[in-house]
Amino acid sequence: MARLLLAEDDEGIRGPLARALEREGHEVDAVEDGTSAARLGVDRDYALVVLDIGLPGLDGLEVCRRVRDKRPDLPILLLTAQDGELDAVAGLDAGADDYVTKPFRLAELLARVRAQLRRSAPDVLRAGDVSVDPAARRARVAERELELTPKEFELLELLVRNAGLVVPRERIMEEVWDENWFGSTKTLDMHVSALRRKLGDDASAPTRITTVRGVGLRFEG
Repeated sequence: MARLLLAEDDEGIRGPLARALEREGHEVDAVEDGTSAARLGVDRDYALVVLDIGLPGLDGLEVCRRVRDKRPDLPILLLTAQDGELDAVAGLDAGADDYVTKPFRLAELLARVRAQLRRSAPDVLRAGDVSVDPAARRARVAERELELTPKEFELLELLVRNAGLVVPRERIMEEVWDENWFGSTKTLDMHVSALRRKLGDDASAPTRITTVRGVGLRFEG
């Protein structure tokens, strides 16, 4: 779980977006003005800031500059107006890492959030005696290296990155396969079975990758 700061003055966007991020397992501080966003972004430890450019008080560009000045490694994702190409360019110049144009699809924004969090995550992910090195594409159980297919590796990386949290099946299909996937999820079940076997998990009573019926999968760290 990551702690995020969301700054958006439109309650019709702020409320649903905060709830969507919380459903992803994050803790969200949501504010509606630039002054609060700048103060919290500088004073508190966040994994990511999602920042609307058109904020009252201080605008999003000034907030971005102030936060970037004090926290140079903190990822910042901007929300810009539909015709805000110049705003987006100015935002990137102010230190933002990425931007999403309104109106946006929720799935796209959540994917951008996950991408920024992955970039700022530790080089090696660990849960119990399982370690995953995304850059080197290597995974181990204790000192035993796993021989994984590309999809098995991506599935394990996603689960270990979210160890202790339930990852919905829909999210797994979107991230590991394709966001427009409409086919059967039996391919996921086959990959889970293979991954459990390679991890040394008992298929009849798994202790590493457990199924939360009707929801998704959880890696027990």
